[in-house]
Amino acid sequence: MAGAYILGIESSCDETAAAVVLSGEKLLSNVVFSQIAAHQPYGGVVPELASREHLKAIVPVVRKALADAGRSYQSIDTLAVTQGPGLAGALLVGISYAKALAFALDKPLIAVNHLEGHIHAVLLEERQKGNREIKFPVLALVVSGGHTHLYLAEHLAEPRDLDEQRAAGWTYKNIGHTRDDAAGEAFDKVAKLLGLGYPGGPIIDRLSTHGDPTAVKFPPSQLKHRDRKDKGDAGEPRFDFSYSGIKTAVLRYVEIHDLQASIEARRKPLGGIEKPRLEDYLEHCDIKTLNLVASFQRAMVEDLVAKTLAAARACDVATLFVTGGVAANHELRQRFEQAAAMEGLPVYFPSRPLSTDNAAMIAAAAYPKFMAGEFAGADFSAEAALKL
Repeated sequence: MAGAYILGIESSCDETAAAVVLSGEKLLSNVVFSQIAAHQPYGGVVPELASREHLKAIVPVVRKALADAGRSYQSIDTLAVTQGPGLAGALLVGISYAKALAFALDKPLIAVNHLEGHIHAVLLEERQKGNREIKFPVLALVVSGGHTHLYLAEHLAEPRDLDEQRAAGWTYKNIGHTRDDAAGEAFDKVAKLLGLGYPGGPIIDRLSTHGDPTAVKFPPSQLKHRDRKDKGDAGEPRFDFSYSGIKTAVLRYVEIHDLQASIEARRKPLGGIEKPRLEDYLEHCDIKTLNLVASFQRAMVEDLVAKTLAAARACDVATLFVTGGVAANHELRQRFEQAAAMEGLPVYFPSRPLSTDNAAMIAAAAYPKFMAGEFAGADFSAEAALKL
């Protein structure tokens, strides 16, 4: 086979996406329709609204992905779609469309875990660069608005013949997760609390360079007991995260320092601007707010970096991946690069377009499954809490 053209479809949250990827390593198209404008007035994703937006966007998004790739529907070898985790209604839109299209084209369909997709976003771009020397095991931090997970990823040896092909694949072991808010969720909630709008992560990242990151001291999260939801071996080390505490600490700081008036003073003018510029935010932010924002981001980044590198040392990993929407954060990338270099550990990130939700990562993650013949049955459905 000259190569496998895979049409990926992603609709797990608030982006409707489609992409065409050749053999898991060549990105031919990547189309993302963002729903930020639809959800902005509510300060977060509204599940029912997300589902309706997906219904409106999915057909034109897939058509554009195929057109951008120069492929016809019939020239695609297989389709891949996100099965979970995510919002149930949003997932069902993508799955229902992918099933119907696969049936109409008489093509196989592959169900992909969204979290696995984020890991393969890194691999896709490294292969495009010609980097085939990534060493295993890999420790992958998947950090986004809905997830903060640490996975040990192993890649089985490349098959020597077709009989061995079906054994080719990946294994993932979760060694850490958030016990409450995901990191990206904490960014969004703090931004909403401070009247900065949605989505919070990019706004806080841009404003953080204008404040003093040492001005407010946030105590590190202390996790003294094993997570009751964890069913793994009690003797295995865990590297869990918790971000509800720092969110509460920001609220307390706002109350103690009487910041509510300044929050309300900027909420309305910023809310009236469709796409606020950095200058608009700075015009409505006092120095106390900027210091709070910078200190909050520094505390979040330090916690993510410290726990990830502690896990890397404990598990003696060869390579580090940092992926997901929060991986687009400038300070997070810088701190990981500096800290990993001191450990002698190679660290890889996806490009910023492939950090956030996209379908290229779904198509890339589907390729090993395509080669192994792991196709979805007609009866598979969305799994909102799907584990990796």
